[in-house]
Amino acid sequence: MVAGLGVDEVVVRYGELTAVDQVSLEVAPGEVVAVIGSSGSGKSSLLRAVAGLEPIVAGHLSWDGVDLSRVPVHRRGFAVMFQDGALFPHLNVGGNVGYALHREPKLDRATKVAELLELVGLAGYADRLVTELSGGQAQRVALARSLAAKPRLLMLDEPLSALDASLRERLVEVLAAGLRATDTPALYVTHDQDEAFTIADRVAVLSKGRLLQLAAPAELWRHPVDREVAEFLGYRPFLTSAETAELGWGSPPGQLVALGPDALVLDGNGVEVAVLAAVVGRGETGLEVELPTGQLATVRVKGVTERPARVCVRIDPEGCALLPLQ
Repeated sequence: MVAGLGVDEVVVRYGELTAVDQVSLEVAPGEVVAVIGSSGSGKSSLLRAVAGLEPIVAGHLSWDGVDLSRVPVHRRGFAVMFQDGALFPHLNVGGNVGYALHREPKLDRATKVAELLELVGLAGYADRLVTELSGGQAQRVALARSLAAKPRLLMLDEPLSALDASLRERLVEVLAAGLRATDTPALYVTHDQDEAFTIADRVAVLSKGRLLQLAAPAELWRHPVDREVAEFLGYRPFLTSAETAELGWGSPPGQLVALGPDALVLDGNGVEVAVLAAVVGRGETGLEVELPTGQLATVRVKGVTERPARVCVRIDPEGCALLPLQ
């Protein structure tokens, strides 16, 4: 029997469009599983199907081995947190967080609200109007309200996508800490790979409704199952072992080598390549170079503000992934 959420070959369709195509995965008690993929990959459709907001046309959903197909949304014991937070504007912060605790004694409710607000970094905000909150603060309140309900499963659909990058980086840590502190299992849908790798115990990659790979973040990053997953993660170009040898690394034969963002490094004893462009970013510059194979790649360097005509590079194996030849 599967403990926690079981998704078994689930199919969701909208007319002739198959949004989720025979997806199977599990979310164990206390586990966070992130679902990533490009726009239209079926991430949100999968989450909505688990929540009961979309009908499934094939497959099974279960909780602790008990079929959920006839269980209505409000009886599944799940909670959903969307990107807009959906706070109640007529209630203050404490009222929003305590909404799920209305059956508890007033004193106990106030104590638990204070504990949850402290957990999300908003101690002392109980009397604040939600209309006075920033976007990041509102999402923290939404998280505290979701955790107050003690859901069997918390589902988060792009909860940080409306926030700026620096705020997302801070709040994903708050989300991760809140889920771990309350031992709340979660299904976390996001387009942001950094969010997924930070918060999740395992990451599922979807494409065109199909599950391509499900693995721990480190395993997924170092061992993408195929070229499609590697390209989605940002690996490119792809070289044979003979081609990597030209760049100073005798990679294992019979493997396709995928170059990650840090795979190429400057080395005065390396191979000289032409620099085609330079993109100056925050704290580093990306040099677009042409490899001996004719493929284009990027070298990330610090302290370079002008484009040199040529540089010498080599491959750092730690920045690469190995794929089976296809």
